[in-house]
Amino acid sequence: MTNKTKNIAIVLAAAAALTGIGAGSVAATEQPKVNDALQREVAQHVLEAGPPGYIARIDNGRQVYTLAKGVADKTSGRRIKVTDQFEAGSNTKTFTSVLTLQQVDHGKTKLDAPVETYLPGVVPNGKNITVRMLLNHTSGLFSYTGDPDFFTNMAKDPQHVYTDAELLKIAFKHQPYFAPGKGWQYSNTNYILLGMILQKQTGQTMPELVEERITEPLGLHDTYYADPKATTDVAHGYAIEYASGKPVYTDTSDWPIGSWGGPAGAIVTTMDDLSRFFSGVLQGKLFSQEQLKQMKTTVPLPAEFPIKGGYGLGLFKTDSACGTVWGHGGDTMGHHSTAVATEDGRLTAVTDSTGEPLEATENAGVKRYYQTLVFGADAVTTCQLLGKPVPADVLANLRGTAK
Repeated sequence: MTNKTKNIAIVLAAAAALTGIGAGSVAATEQPKVNDALQREVAQHVLEAGPPGYIARIDNGRQVYTLAKGVADKTSGRRIKVTDQFEAGSNTKTFTSVLTLQQVDHGKTKLDAPVETYLPGVVPNGKNITVRMLLNHTSGLFSYTGDPDFFTNMAKDPQHVYTDAELLKIAFKHQPYFAPGKGWQYSNTNYILLGMILQKQTGQTMPELVEERITEPLGLHDTYYADPKATTDVAHGYAIEYASGKPVYTDTSDWPIGSWGGPAGAIVTTMDDLSRFFSGVLQGKLFSQEQLKQMKTTVPLPAEFPIKGGYGLGLFKTDSACGTVWGHGGDTMGHHSTAVATEDGRLTAVTDSTGEPLEATENAGVKRYYQTLVFGADAVTTCQLLGKPVPADVLANLRGTAK
């Protein structure tokens, strides 16, 4: 497993998963129904690319459309269901951001205060890195998942439970990407630090905070923070190796995502719950309107980044041929998921596929995987959310007919 691989899987997919999706709400009477045939084609292409299972949920204001195809467990052959729980990966960042903004509402945290104020002596140059910079990935801190040995070592000892101190040690042995506030780089390290601040300030664990402040108020009965791994019968996730020409699968569903993902990636959830969460966030149900404004205050994404738009406080704003949408995406060792909503939170689309490639994208199988899953399936699903025509180039990539 290479550094380049997981930069793509955790950084690109968490964001590029939002490519091609549409904008603000359309009156329900104007919304066409979801094109079931096209969604089934999407699912079939995803499965052909390698993941054993694929689920999708689209609430376009007129109907709640769901689709499940494939299996949740290759060993037993159990069919995947739209109600299955799954690892949501970096969608967790929005949960952590919500908890942080609640602390701002409570007067416990200031967005523009230096990290040194809350974690003295922990972060190199912490006096020049603010809480806001952690939230919007402008701190410059190296992401521990970018270390070239991180995932190699995980494969050797997949049950190792990392501490925050271990993750920070890996991150801080690398030079920063840039000086604080002088660029943008997705970094899981930022959210480990936010989790540390939250736990220090409240005296509660992340699982406790998520339950008390998010899942209970919103009624998310099938969502929890893995500590350190899933404790329910989730849809199994698979690391897929393409090097031999035929996909080779490693079941990662019992790996401790709460250990290495933590406040950056530990949430286990369902389609319904994740939809309700992002809807609630964008309607300001969990914090003040002032904090919603702060969350939606974005910095531009780099020109070389594969999508156009910006990143707010734990939230992507994606501008595309179909319009503008808000949300996030997430990748673990065995899942790729996306969650998007219109700005008012009324319309939502959520997807999950139960496979994640191990090799870098030079491999033909992996290229096809990302073409189909990241830039094809997600784009079609979310364009359908708003009844927008799917761009021809997206369909060409999906169908393998691009010139």
